[in-house]
Amino acid sequence: MIFCVEDDSSIRELVVYTLNSTGMEARGFEDGSDFFKALEKELPELVLLDIMLPGEDGLSILKKLKSSSKTKHIPVIMMTAKGAEYDVVMGLDAGADDYVTKPFGMMELVSRIKAVLRRTKEEQKAEAYEAGNLKIDLKKHEVLVDGEVVVLTLKEFELLKRLVQNSDMVLTRDCLLEEVWGYEFAGETRTLDVHIRSLRSKLGSAGEMIQTVRGVGYRLGGTHEK
Repeated sequence: MIFCVEDDSSIRELVVYTLNSTGMEARGFEDGSDFFKALEKELPELVLLDIMLPGEDGLSILKKLKSSSKTKHIPVIMMTAKGAEYDVVMGLDAGADDYVTKPFGMMELVSRIKAVLRRTKEEQKAEAYEAGNLKIDLKKHEVLVDGEVVVLTLKEFELLKRLVQNSDMVLTRDCLLEEVWGYEFAGETRTLDVHIRSLRSKLGSAGEMIQTVRGVGYRLGGTHEK
């Protein structure tokens, strides 16, 4: 089941109709109040969430979803207005998995949903990874070095997760920016480098496993699934 939270009835009805017509089950809600009432009875596989909503806005709803142990693992795709880059950044930083910009094509939306669901299911197969004195537990959303918990930001955790899931493979800068931040940055950015530097610092001795491949990207060596 996919929940679509969208106050524009024409968009909401078209999305629900399209998803139901393509073999997915979907329900629509015009505001956060109705959406949260439905969550008490059923947890969806994925949530399509409009940012601009009457009453409680989409970013506030997203933060509530990600702060609850009951709903934090539900993937969320934001539906944003054209040019609302700030909302996109805020949403991705708060834990959204992807976004689509209005007006969007229905087949593009279906493709995005399938991609997010496929990625989420793949990530759920492995519960934890270990590399040397580093352990990352995906279900607990926890990172340990020498048995001690290391506190990371959401983006730092997502970045480390991508590195350990692709052990010994070089991930390009563009790939990491796209997968972790969810959109392509325009022009040069040091965001990735800043996060890598912070990760290395917080991980201490384990941070040495994060290797820079000059002119290409980064990799982490010696990882295996648990």
